[in-house]
Amino acid sequence: MESIQNIENIRKFNRYYANFLGKIDQEIYNRPIPLTEARVITEINLRNGCTATEIREHLGIDRGYMSRIVQRFEDDKIIYKKNSLVDKRQYLLYLTDYGKEVFNGLVENANREVGNMIQSISKIDQSKIVKAMETIESIFSQQHKNLEVSIRSFKPGDIGLVAHLHGKLYDKTYNFGPLFEYYVMKGLTEFMVNTEGGDLWVALVNGEIVGSIAITHSSDSVAQLRWFVLDEHYQGLGIGKQLMETALDFCKQQNYQHIFLWTVSILNTARYLYQKYNFTLTEEKPNEEWTESQLMEQRWDLDLTTDN
Repeated sequence: MESIQNIENIRKFNRYYANFLGKIDQEIYNRPIPLTEARVITEINLRNGCTATEIREHLGIDRGYMSRIVQRFEDDKIIYKKNSLVDKRQYLLYLTDYGKEVFNGLVENANREVGNMIQSISKIDQSKIVKAMETIESIFSQQHKNLEVSIRSFKPGDIGLVAHLHGKLYDKTYNFGPLFEYYVMKGLTEFMVNTEGGDLWVALVNGEIVGSIAITHSSDSVAQLRWFVLDEHYQGLGIGKQLMETALDFCKQQNYQHIFLWTVSILNTARYLYQKYNFTLTEEKPNEEWTESQLMEQRWDLDLTTDN
């Protein structure tokens, strides 16, 4: 009963604070630099030499909208681009001298308006507000503080946990039935019989398996990426990226020229990561086995002979 009351109180505060922040934003951010664009400028300043994709992921901005923001900033001489030394198809973003002036103006304006907002509040109450904000930030940040993340090849006992992770996550999040877990377990047991040309890696957080990825041999030049999964509680920490890069590095070491994978269209986070690593959608087919509604299976391919 107490837990339900806590949840309701948190939701009540969240509604109040969202409205409160909205009023602050309306006071501080005006055209020609609205809130979202101001946040992008701030991120470019903080992440000097970042990509548009990194900012878009962090702020949750639509791809098309982000593209328009970057184009406008470039046209207005707020930012400039440099080719990435790692991937020449990617551009790193930097503020121009004029862009730094714009950023400093935003900071000054924000400080002035927030100062006006709190000037009628006593110093004691201001301290209480700041302390409460620091407490909220500290408690929530503790969820992922001091996490020891590691990636390693599978060991005896891991395979069952990988199947369990798939079954649990896909049932809870996407309402996949038990047949899907059977499909995963069947493939994993077949892989255990013959691992030649492949490997399976698990991601551990403080010693607990929270994700996996595997490469299996399809032909002398072609590999298949399989069993890529990550516990939803640990998404956003870069673990999926570590798993993907581990698998791709292995493929290059094995001299594979091509890699493909099968997924389903509803797995938006995974699909976005595939696109980030230059996989392209090559095939779709319906699947009516795993859920009550029809799914669309997708094949994604990556040519490893090009400079990715």
